[in-house]
Amino acid sequence: MAKLSRPRRGSLQFWPRKRAQKLIPSVNWKIVSSKNSDKPILGFIGYKVGMASAYVKDNTSDSMTKNKRVTIPITIVECPKLKILSVRFYKNGQVIGDVLNKNLNKELIRKIKMPKNITKKIDDYKDYDNVRIVAYTDLKNFMKKTPDLIEINLGGSLDDKINFVKEHLDKTISVSDFIQQSGLIDIKAVTKGKGLQGPIKRFGAGLRQHKAEKGVRKIGSIGPWHPARVTFRVPMAGQMGFFTRIQYNNKVIFVGNTSENNINPPGGFRHFGNINGDYILITGSVQGPAKRQLVITHPLRSTKKQSKKNYEFIELR
Repeated sequence: MAKLSRPRRGSLQFWPRKRAQKLIPSVNWKIVSSKNSDKPILGFIGYKVGMASAYVKDNTSDSMTKNKRVTIPITIVECPKLKILSVRFYKNGQVIGDVLNKNLNKELIRKIKMPKNITKKIDDYKDYDNVRIVAYTDLKNFMKKTPDLIEINLGGSLDDKINFVKEHLDKTISVSDFIQQSGLIDIKAVTKGKGLQGPIKRFGAGLRQHKAEKGVRKIGSIGPWHPARVTFRVPMAGQMGFFTRIQYNNKVIFVGNTSENNINPPGGFRHFGNINGDYILITGSVQGPAKRQLVITHPLRSTKKQSKKNYEFIELR
C-alpha cells in the first residue's frame, strides 16, 4: 500500500488569518496604472448578484467548439453608476488636498460626513503629480440606502485626468465607460465568512483513527517539548473566511442594461432581488456571497489564454 501523504493545505503567504478590516479592499493603484496607463478610469465598484448558466457562441480561434453554441457558468455583477464626490491631488505619494463637488445631493449629505466649508477649487492646485477621484455609488432604485465610497485612479497624462474630472464632475460614470465586452478584469473582494473552524476543515488535515486519544478531529502532535512553544506552521482552529482575496483575469462576456436586455427572472434573483440598471456577466465564479461589494480593476497581469477567449452572449439558461 502506498504511503499516505496529506500535507496541510492553506498557504502561509496569507498571514495572519483574521477577519478583514473593511468590506471594500484597498487597491495598489500605482502598479495598476503602470500596466493600464491608456485607460481613462482604472477601477469600478460592483455588487455580486449570483451565478447562472449562459448560452454563448464560442468565437475563440483554435477552439474545439468554435462557432458552436455552448453553455458556460457565469457570475452576474450589478454595477450602479458612479458619481464624483471629490477630487484628490497627490504630490510625492502624499495627499496635498481635496476639492469637494459642490453639486451634491442633499440626501447624500445626510448620510456622509461632509465638511461645512467648501473653499478650494480645481484650478487652485498647480504643483501636483497625480490626480485621483473619490466616487460613490448612485443608489437610485438600488438595494442599499448608504452609498459606498471608493478612491479610483485615473489614466493618461495630468491634463487628461483634469479633463476627465471636469467632464464628469456633474455626470454619472457607467460601467460601459470603464470596460468593454470581451475584456479582462481583476476582482478584489472579501470572501464568504465561515466563522470559527477546526484544523480539519480549515487546513484540510486528515481525520485520526477512531480509537485515537482525545478526539478524532484534532492534530496528533502540535510540536516537540523543545522548543516549548507551538509554531505558526501547526494547523490550529481559528477564523475561516471573510478574507480579502484577489482574482485575476476574469473574462467579461457581456455588458448590458436592464432597459435594453432584461435578464431578471420572475421574482428576482435569489438572495438579491431585481437588477435595476447596468450589469456585467463574467465567466466562472467570484468570491463572496450575494450583495458583496466587488472592487473591479483593469488586469494587472493578463494572460494570452484568457485574452483570446471570445464568447458571444445569447441568453441565460
